[in-house]
Amino acid sequence: MKPSSLAHVDALVARMPPLAPLSEAITRAAEVTARAFREGGKLLVCGNGGSAADSAHIVGELMKEFWLKRPLPAHRQDQFRRHFPAEGEALAAGLQGALPAVSLVDSPALSTAFANDARPELVFAQQVYGLGQPGDVLWCISTSGNSANVVQAARTARVLGLYIVALTGRGGGLLSGLADVAVQVPADETYQVQEYHLPVYHALCLALEQEFFGPDA
Repeated sequence: MKPSSLAHVDALVARMPPLAPLSEAITRAAEVTARAFREGGKLLVCGNGGSAADSAHIVGELMKEFWLKRPLPAHRQDQFRRHFPAEGEALAAGLQGALPAVSLVDSPALSTAFANDARPELVFAQQVYGLGQPGDVLWCISTSGNSANVVQAARTARVLGLYIVALTGRGGGLLSGLADVAVQVPADETYQVQEYHLPVYHALCLALEQEFFGPDA
């Protein structure tokens, strides 16, 4: 990744020194995810409770502009204008560059039907199985690292050839052994782990946005 992209990780650890030992892991998480996007893959994200809200938050930062403007490239704008002479200009001007990301917590009909009809602990795993492709990335968010449905999603991702990034607390739990990259923040209490997770994933989203939409992209 570009130095300007990884500078967001440096800024994070400068602002929050307790995260300094995780600089390499956070950098690797950014690199793995950037590689997937660069090669035409996507990001899947899952978690429970507050981590479910974090999953949706992450997707919101990646699928639209976060810190930088993301105008469509000129060739794509031209395509809209050619296909729709009357409306194409507004479409081309209004749409934003996106990084393909899916929150697995945002399908209540599917989730509740699968939980009711099948095995609730496989609700994320089922979506990984249906959506995941080799080379995609799964971000697993669990403060303990042991959330059963998140662990099963990671196991399914491992079988299918996805890269796995775990965001956990200090212990790491089962996810730390399943992940390609484990970001184990220095806290044990759930709310304190979540307080670290937000700046970590914001730094990751900033780094990814800079990588693909920055002025030197």
